[in-house]
Amino acid sequence: RSIFSCSEVGIDSWLELLSVLLLVIPFVWSCSDRDDEAAAKNYLVNFATVDNPKQETSFNFVLDDKTPLRTASSAISYYRPKDGQRVILNYSILSNKPAGSEYKHDIRINDVYEVLTKGIFNITSATEDSIGNDNIHIERIWVGSDYLNVEFAYPGYNRTHYINLVSDNAKTYTDGKIHLEFRHNANSDFPNYNKWGYVSFDLKSLRQLGKNSVDLVIHTNEFNSGNQTYAITYDYATKQAEKVALKVKEVSEKAVFQ
Repeated sequence: RSIFSCSEVGIDSWLELLSVLLLVIPFVWSCSDRDDEAAAKNYLVNFATVDNPKQETSFNFVLDDKTPLRTASSAISYYRPKDGQRVILNYSILSNKPAGSEYKHDIRINDVYEVLTKGIFNITSATEDSIGNDNIHIERIWVGSDYLNVEFAYPGYNRTHYINLVSDNAKTYTDGKIHLEFRHNANSDFPNYNKWGYVSFDLKSLRQLGKNSVDLVIHTNEFNSGNQTYAITYDYATKQAEKVALKVKEVSEKAVFQ
């Protein structure tokens, strides 16, 4: 879900509306207000993980390249995300911290899109039907920090779809790699609109003692191309984030999924 600071039209449009209101309702605009406007116009967008063990309104983020960010200001009042929540973070750097500091930058939160965050599901014959294996479109798939991130799309209408990363112990492989399945349950939804979303799966349970990385094979069931596989390395020693350029999606609706 997306947490917007003022309206569904976004921060830039809100700032334009505020400029109009300033002409009608005179008041003293402080330097900090002007600084907030300038910060909002100079923004970055990255995947990040929430650092908020007590689920307070004062919290921080860690980017996928392990850069720690301290939240000094926010356009989202009373936002208290869960610890470990994955987000696409729109933020502005307010200052750089000295070398050796706990955090690298002080930031202002401009906007947040909460990414569905899940673990790996161990499927059984009893849960096979509920997990489903309906077709889906994979736009991108990559490892960032300790997470497998997937950008996907599907046709739907008004029902909740279910997204999972599955480990099936009933299947055996001899290549020494960890095989996982990206599963989609369309919940018998009518394919009326193209919908899209992101999901992050926690991979830490796959770490192996004495190894710095593990090789993964992700199986998918996609429209047009059918069964596909993606070979990906989860490197938990360096935890280097793959560089991902986020792009604006021109689609009819965001997906409703769990």
